[in-house]
Formats: sequence, structure tokens, C-alpha cells
Amino acid sequence: MASTSPADDGFTENCPTCDTETCHDVSVRIFTESTEAENAAFSREPYRVSVCRVCGHEERVRMNNA
Repeated sequence: MASTSPADDGFTENCPTCDTETCHDVSVRIFTESTEAENAAFSREPYRVSVCRVCGHEERVRMNNA
């Protein structure tokens, strides 16, 4: 579970690379999942993106499982 840290304005989460709780930058981004140009406009999905501030490990989790 993520927790906020007011001192450095980030989220503390477990990092599998660092193998400990570290500060992460968390955002929501839209990614296009289709590689075909004609369907690309219909395949945009929101993802929760978490990047470790210590090692740079990035995790993406699709937010819409439709």
C-alpha cells in the first residue's frame, strides 16, 4: 500500500528492485495499446505508473480491465 510522505512530496511503496520501501513518483498516463493505425484512437487506456526515485524501476498497472 502506498503512503504519502509530506517531507519529499512522494509516495512510499515497495520497490522489487531495491527490495525495500522507497519513495516513488506516481502518475496516471494514457497509453495506446493497438499497433494498427486505424484502431489506435480506440485503444487508449489509462495506466497507473509508479517510478522508484532511488533506482528508476517503473511499474505500469492498467486501470481499466474492460
